[in-house]
Amino acid sequence: MENVRHIILVLSGKGGVGKSTVSSQLAMCLAAAGKRVGLLDVDLCGPSIPRLLGVENKAVHNASAGWVPVYTDASQRLAVMSIQFLLGERDAPVVWRGPKKVSIINRFVDEVCWGELDYLIIDTPPGTSDEHMAICEHVKKYNPDGAVIVTTPQQVSLEDVRKEITFCRKVELPILGVVENMSGYVCPHCSECTNIFSSEGGRLLAEETGISFLGKIPIDPSLGMCGENGLSFIQAHPDSQALATLQKFVKERIQTDDAKTKTTTTATSTPATTEAASSGV
Repeated sequence: MENVRHIILVLSGKGGVGKSTVSSQLAMCLAAAGKRVGLLDVDLCGPSIPRLLGVENKAVHNASAGWVPVYTDASQRLAVMSIQFLLGERDAPVVWRGPKKVSIINRFVDEVCWGELDYLIIDTPPGTSDEHMAICEHVKKYNPDGAVIVTTPQQVSLEDVRKEITFCRKVELPILGVVENMSGYVCPHCSECTNIFSSEGGRLLAEETGISFLGKIPIDPSLGMCGENGLSFIQAHPDSQALATLQKFVKERIQTDDAKTKTTTTATSTPATTEAASSGV
């Protein structure tokens, strides 16, 4: 983790809102932008990241320094770690109590050999329980950038997401913003987006809680098909409306982070330059 520059957690108090889809697409958008990315799946009872990325039949390897993650392709721009790689079978359940879950999450944080990463995306299960407390407490020493909160527009989702926002504030985890997923349906024939659920719930929640609204992600059948078959949605459908919000977030995030890095580098080098000038070098 010492060589990971930025850490972003994807959270939601509600299950079934598409956290893993958002996490995987966020990671792929960052990798497509030329960044070195890690994707850590800590949804121990429902580890879907390997299937979404088409790597569920691969295996992690043990090295002297820890686990070597799975890479999605030969470029090694996107590395993945999930409990699914250790289970062996797709249908094998994780029947663990809290302490064992906490133990494996701590090992994922400390013992995965990510190498140099620009971004680590952490996909989490729904709720505010053992897994969430473990990951937040353990990554706190690495100064995570914050959390992207995922919701759907319906009130039943918003009510649980409010609890997640309160959780983040209690554990002092910054919130980068709220994404409204499944916001409308994109017709595969005409590309028109129609609201089949309620709309604007995520925006109103963001305004109510005083956090940033990152945008909407509509339902796109092509995204579902790519995920089911482990295919890259961003390569197959780079202009999809379902990618617009995450691509905008990634572009702005990279600009902000690169500007901070440049400022830090300049500030670090300035004293040496000043000292050299004063000594007549």
